[in-house]
Amino acid sequence: MLIFECPYCGVLTDETDLAAGGEAHLKRFGPGSSDDEFESYLFNRENPKGIHFERWRHVNGCGKWFNVARCTVSMEVFGTYPAQTLEPPAEIKDKISEKKPGWKWKEFS
Repeated sequence: MLIFECPYCGVLTDETDLAAGGEAHLKRFGPGSSDDEFESYLFNRENPKGIHFERWRHVNGCGKWFNVARCTVSMEVFGTYPAQTLEPPAEIKDKISEKKPGWKWKEFS
């Protein structure tokens, strides 16, 4: 079972109090974008074996969205941070690099 700390209210909780929201750090496309860009935004998602950044919502708590850095193989959680953050914090990227040298995920490695 996954256990996360909500970066807003500080509660340490398991995934039964949360709702998964898919991949984090998506580049959004809307009006004025090409059909290919909008299709990619709607349907193409990373599904890595290894390091992944995801969105979760604390539904049975503060109700806010946050991001999680974790490994999809070992289920190890490297940290959580607010959803409004444009990229993972340096301390989380450093923690991942210590455990998984050479990791890659989009442009955030």
